[in-house]
Amino acid sequence: MTTRIEMVEVAARDGLQNEPGFFPTEDKLELIRRAVAAGSKRIEVASFVHPGRVPQMADAEAVVAGLPKRDASEITYIGLVLNKRGALRALETQVHELGAVISASDGFGTRNQGRTSDETLEDALEIIRIGKEHGRSAQATISVAFGCPFDGEIAPSRVADLARRVAAVGPREIAIADTIGVGVPNQVKAVMAAVKAAVPGMPIRVHFHDTRNTAVANAWAGVEAGATTVDASIGGIGGCPFAPNATGNVATEDVQYMLQRSGVETGLNLDGLIDTAKWLGQKMGRTLPGLVSRAGGFPK
Repeated sequence: MTTRIEMVEVAARDGLQNEPGFFPTEDKLELIRRAVAAGSKRIEVASFVHPGRVPQMADAEAVVAGLPKRDASEITYIGLVLNKRGALRALETQVHELGAVISASDGFGTRNQGRTSDETLEDALEIIRIGKEHGRSAQATISVAFGCPFDGEIAPSRVADLARRVAAVGPREIAIADTIGVGVPNQVKAVMAAVKAAVPGMPIRVHFHDTRNTAVANAWAGVEAGATTVDASIGGIGGCPFAPNATGNVATEDVQYMLQRSGVETGLNLDGLIDTAKWLGQKMGRTLPGLVSRAGGFPK
């Protein structure tokens, strides 16, 4: 197990995409600024998808235009794209990295992307190729890797096969995502083992939702199993608009507390994350799901 983990902050994209109403562009920019101040080096800043499908991301270009110019070696701005059209939109902006999504099931793929599982794989291959041709980093996330709300159980071998096929085009990394929050630690270890065997040497990122209160435990299981990067969302906000009853991402401050107390470095500042989660809760007018932002860090 590594003693240093990279964290990808997803609050500004995966965190906000399922929120009702519209979170103002200037507040998205402030959220990203605060995340950077708390130590975040890789941040999902926008999703280049049809605004009719995900209204919260309708200002993707405006958000990216409002971000300070940074070299990717300092801060990496990630834009989520689902198809070639989205990739071309993203390439017109300053995002450093394209994030593609592969559905592990046909049921979720058709509802989330209007594509079968294999078709989402083909889309991801094209996105990664386009990104690399234009000098941008690119990676892929395998969604519903631990269970689908429509097709049920997902075999680790299916996830491993998708990982093997996308690895052929050389993405920066491959992520496995518990999109609906059904996974448990033993399952995380089994899927991680299958994927690592299929793509030896490929960095693996993990992405968990806390729908059934297992996300922090799953994140730890992923780290123990060799994940190099963990996605998380300040305050624990988020959810997928196309996954019934899926609640927020694992809270960045909760994962940071666990890793920090376990001797694993991330480069993040826990107090800064807590302050940002409280600010975000005030902006949203409610108490956010994250626990450490309410309880505080270890008593001083």
